[in-house]
Amino acid sequence: MKSRKPGKQRLWLHRMPLHRRHKLLSATLSPELREKYGRRSLPVRKGDRVRILRGDFRKLEGEVLEVDPKRMAVTVDGALTRKADGTEVPRKIHPSNLMLLKLAQDKERERILARTAPS
Repeated sequence: MKSRKPGKQRLWLHRMPLHRRHKLLSATLSPELREKYGRRSLPVRKGDRVRILRGDFRKLEGEVLEVDPKRMAVTVDGALTRKADGTEVPRKIHPSNLMLLKLAQDKERERILARTAPS
């Protein structure tokens, strides 16, 4: 990307295809996971255990219920907000405000981590 103009930056993000946005949905790893995998961050997936680092739900730990690449947001179990009519709805949180504590393991993720493991 060449331009630093804010409008062009927003347009670039808006036009980005969903399969490439997934990489931008990354959260920092906890110190234990960072040492174990030799990485600083990983894309968030459904089933991961996270801690919220910023905002109204700071220090809340919960499981990731949904990852929305179109809105660049993650839904965490326990992060609820009350609407005007009294119903509670899940609050979307940007992944940069999260820390991964425990990873939901599947074959694809294990392959990725094995490929990038420190030698």
